[in-house]
Amino acid sequence: MAQIDDLPPLREVIRTHGLDARKSLGQNFLLDLNLTARIARAAGDLTGRTVLEIGPGPGGLTRALLASGAEHVIAIERDSRCLPALDEIALRYPGRLTVVEGDALTIDPVSLIGDRPTRIVANLPYNVGTQLLINWLRTAPWPPFYESLTLMFQREVAERIVATPAKPDDYGRLGVLCGWRSHARILFDVGPAAFTPPPKVTSSVVELVPRREPLPCDLIALEQITAEAFGQRRKMLRQSLKRLGDPAGLLAAAGIDETRRPETLSVAEFVGLANALAARKSTS
Repeated sequence: MAQIDDLPPLREVIRTHGLDARKSLGQNFLLDLNLTARIARAAGDLTGRTVLEIGPGPGGLTRALLASGAEHVIAIERDSRCLPALDEIALRYPGRLTVVEGDALTIDPVSLIGDRPTRIVANLPYNVGTQLLINWLRTAPWPPFYESLTLMFQREVAERIVATPAKPDDYGRLGVLCGWRSHARILFDVGPAAFTPPPKVTSSVVELVPRREPLPCDLIALEQITAEAFGQRRKMLRQSLKRLGDPAGLLAAAGIDETRRPETLSVAEFVGLANALAARKSTS
């Protein structure tokens, strides 16, 4: 295993600080330093960039980001047990690591970052990863405060993020939102053995690059449309959109056949439906 700095091996750090991973916090610590270095490289040239990391744990990825040249890493950690280990990294890289104790779901990242060029790189806790991604994709104003997202998810979540109608079983609300506001792709898979404790599933590293000018769309209307459509995904749209009122008129306004099912619609067609819904609301 590669040694990226002169700090102790991660297993020793975990043992010294008593950092048993806790399921309640969605923790699976990434110990393979070759892999953390690969993730850091996948985020691109970090020179002059601030990196926002969520859930650093004992700091394996944190160390890789700093060793890869990130100008500054802001790490948000909810588990106070990890703070002493992260403090040791901050001492090794003076002035380049800021550790914020707290829940990433409730912390405004812009208040920490300001207007510095930023990339988000994280092995996200499994229990909050999807919600964090949705929050970042809902960012207003758009384009967002970050240049890119390089994130690890369970493989099944990663497949939903990048899904299109070509993979109807995976395509849903998350795929529409990600496809509307970003270019998303799976970079590589990570097996369970890279973690402690080993999860029961394969993980994947996903890259999302924001679209600078996504199709004009009302976000609230898009989320309403996709919630209704995929809430009854095996039904025709004329049936699944009934709760929105006059589904036939809505579909006609967007130029979509009412007998189609939601998993057959492109992102652009969902945007058209959302805009038709927003236009109806504005005139009612």
